[in-house]
This record gives sequence, structure tokens and C-alpha cells, in this order.
Amino acid sequence: MRGRYTEGTKCIARHTILRFEFETNRYMKTLSTLLFRNRSYRYQDIPQLIYIITVLSIFHVGYSFGQPELFNVDERLVEPYDLPELLILANGQKVQNVADWEHIRRHEILDIFLEEVYGKLPLKDLQHTIEVVDRNETALNNTAIRQQWKLTFESHGKQLDIEVLAYLPKSVTSPPVFLVPNFRGNQTIINDPNIVITSSWVRMRKNSDTSGVVDHKATEASRGTSSSRFPLEKIIANGFGLYTFYYGDVDPDFNDFSNGIHPLFYEQGEDKPKSDAWGAISAWAWGITKVIDVIEYNPLSTDSKIIVMGHSRLGKAALWSGVIDDRIDMAISNNSGCMGAAILRRRFGETVKIINTRFPHWFADNFKKYNDNEKELPVDQHMLIALMAPRPVYIASAEEDRWADPKGEYLAGYYASPAYKLYGEKGLSNPEPPAVNVPIHQTIGYHMRTGKHDVTDYDWEQYMKFARTHFDK
Repeated sequence: MRGRYTEGTKCIARHTILRFEFETNRYMKTLSTLLFRNRSYRYQDIPQLIYIITVLSIFHVGYSFGQPELFNVDERLVEPYDLPELLILANGQKVQNVADWEHIRRHEILDIFLEEVYGKLPLKDLQHTIEVVDRNETALNNTAIRQQWKLTFESHGKQLDIEVLAYLPKSVTSPPVFLVPNFRGNQTIINDPNIVITSSWVRMRKNSDTSGVVDHKATEASRGTSSSRFPLEKIIANGFGLYTFYYGDVDPDFNDFSNGIHPLFYEQGEDKPKSDAWGAISAWAWGITKVIDVIEYNPLSTDSKIIVMGHSRLGKAALWSGVIDDRIDMAISNNSGCMGAAILRRRFGETVKIINTRFPHWFADNFKKYNDNEKELPVDQHMLIALMAPRPVYIASAEEDRWADPKGEYLAGYYASPAYKLYGEKGLSNPEPPAVNVPIHQTIGYHMRTGKHDVTDYDWEQYMKFARTHFDK
């Protein structure tokens, strides 16, 4: 072979680098640019490229603590797959109507998710109290009422507190409310010295000194650091309320089941959940359902419509909470990716093995047997979306968020649509996603916006429009 090597070879080399890009993002993007932008290569250059890629692979092994994983972010390399049948009963018969779905098929699917994926939740209730600890009638320039609540659980001599922050518009009675768990404490959503700073363990941001978290404890510097994801003035101005809580109050996000909510449910001799019992995603979803108790207890929101929205890992929890608690009127997944909205059999971006390796505490232990074995799992994420039917659900993607598989997120909504059709509701009718920044607002909603893995004003604008579309009927 003479001269420059083929575009196909170049594509394979580029793809190999992209496979290692996620964990070493800053370095890999730079190297990818240096290697491939405005460059032409000859056949004899290939050994040097392979050497560079090998070195980068070794670097990735060290960076990921001895657990290297390849992943695909090229649509051309997605292998063919068969999805589990949504509307075929375990006995092989077809779902004919809503009764078949609600009384048989939905239970079959839900049981699999409970036993094999997210884990069974405890059946018993804990003794708990709900207390309002702060109230401000003139918040946000006298447009909102701010409340801070404490939700306290006790069992086996242990106590767990969930601190809940609420903003409700003064001009609306029982407004529809967004319930949105946050990542680093209630004090991060607005720079207000009156908001209680969480005392719970807090994850540290990688490559950042702006989070205001020191030694896994939030400080005064953390106030308002996540305010861009919570446009409170716009939410209130549009007639919605907001409830939020720190997800780490419920279960700190690291692999240790001796803390958080789990020990309050242990039976004698237990120190971790059983193999088919709840992991952290289910714990955070459980926390969402308990904050709904606060929403219903509060006279200002007793009759409010409840919209649960979560971003990234909390988007997974938001969808799951919508499945297990029918008090939720609408669920919104923002960039939830693998084991959120994305079809896992596509193996695009994050995979089952990667997520179980990096976050072994998120799911039931049973789920680990599907590492590199997705085809054996009797469910996929279109079935999770379908379990919300006929309630509205919205799936949001970001164009640059390849790790979360935007197309796979859309396809989950598309393949969930037959369940909504049973109720006469419209889902997603086209197997191809819409253009960027062209939202779809059916009973299943979707958009893919420009930008990265984040929550933006554009996302919020769509969520509020979507809610109004359904609640103002």
C-alpha cells in the first residue's frame, strides 16, 4: 500500500482515541485535535499513531485505577440488537388493552426492574416527623414564599434528617411544583445566607476549586454555586413552585452501606442490602417519594401537581421514582443516560459494565451479572419509560453529551410509545430523533439541545411549556 492511508483507517484511529476520552477528557481532546485536525498522514505513519494510542491506553489504565474500559461513541459502530417485547406477556400472549397492561404486563416488567436492576425497596414505613424550620414571606423580591423543612426518620436507634427547601409563588394557590434533588446541598441553588448549609458528606468536583467543598464538607463558599441550574425567578414568574433536597442526605454517594438510609432498615445481622435489594438509585428515588409527603403536608401545596426532574444520575432516580410513586404527575429526565433513559443494548457511551464498575453501589447486586451481558437482561429502558404511562414523561438530551447517548435516550421514548397508545396518548412517532433544538411536546416529550452535560435555561423553558401543555388542558 502506498501514499496516504484510507479515511477508514483514520476513522478507526480517531475512534480509538475517542474511546478513552471520557475519563481523561482534557488531555484526550487536546491530543485528538493535534493528531487529526488539518493533518494528512501516510501509510508509514500508522505505527507511530498506534504507539501513541497504546501509550494513551496505558495512561488511561492508570488514571482509572486499574479498571480500564473501552466504550463506543461512534454511531457507525453500534451493533444490531433486539429489544425485549414491551407488549408481549410472559406467557407469549399479546397485550390487547389497558387492563392487560395495568394488571399483568406492567407488573411483570416492574418486578424485573425491582429484582434485577434497581433493587427492591423496603416494605415497612419508618417513624418520621415533618417540621418547618424557616419561613420567609418576602423571598425573591416579594414574589415568593421560602420555606425550609426538616424530615426526620428514626429506627434501630439511628436518625436520618432530610432538609427540604421550598419556594412557592405568592400569586398562585396550590401551584404545580417541580421537585428537583440537588447535588451539593440546598445552599448551592441560590446565594442566600439564610439557607441551611448541609452537614452531610458531599462529593468533590474533579478539576475544580469553585464548588466550595473542602474535605467533603460544604462551606460558605458553596452558596449559589449551582444557581445556573435553578432559575428560581423564572420558575416563580411562570407560576411554578420548587422543592429541592440534597440527595446525599438520603444516601451519601460512595460505596458504603453503613451510612445513609439503608441501616435504618437492616434486619438483625445485616450490614448491606441483599442481592435483590435497593442500591443508591432506589434510595434517592425513595427520598423523592418522602419529600412528596412534605409537599402534601404543606397547606400551600397540598393540591399541587408534582413534577419530578433530575439531572444525570438524579435523572435516573427521577424516572424510577415516577415508576414507584403514582403521586408523581410528570417525570423529567435531564441527560440521564445509561440506566436512565438510554437504551442499554446500544452499548453507546456508558455501558452496564462501566457503570457497575465505577458506581457499584447504585444498583442491586443482581444487576452486575449483566456486565457485558446486556442481551440477557429481560428489560431495557424503553420499558422503564413505559411504566410511567399514561402520565407525561419528558426526556432531554444534549448534543455533545455522547456519554449519555442522546439517540439512545430518544429511542427509549420512541419504543415506549406503544404503551401510551393503549391509553390514546401520543408518544414519539418517528424512529429518528428531531433536529437539535426542535422539541417534541406529546405525552412523551423530547429535545436535544446544543451544548454539554448540564441543566440550562433552554431545558427549563421546555419543561415549563411541557407542564403547561398538560396541566392547562
